[in-house]
Amino acid sequence: MTNTELILNMLAEAATTDLSKSKQPATFEQNAQVAHRGGKVAREARLALEKELGQTVISPMNAKKYLSKTMSGKALKEKEN
Repeated sequence: MTNTELILNMLAEAATTDLSKSKQPATFEQNAQVAHRGGKVAREARLALEKELGQTVISPMNAKKYLSKTMSGKALKEKEN
């Protein structure tokens, strides 16, 4: 994941938390709707950024692949254990 992807993830989580505090959902269905709306906020931000940049901000790399490229093999193996 890139820094931008992490920030967008944090935005989705923060938006969901704020919406949940505001709406105070009582049921699972209501919580699911709030979570969907929080994700939609981050999606709209991602699409706006991609439109401005003219390219995607989503990378094919996941955290494990990223760490294996930035850390030595030995340090990564120690971290996994």
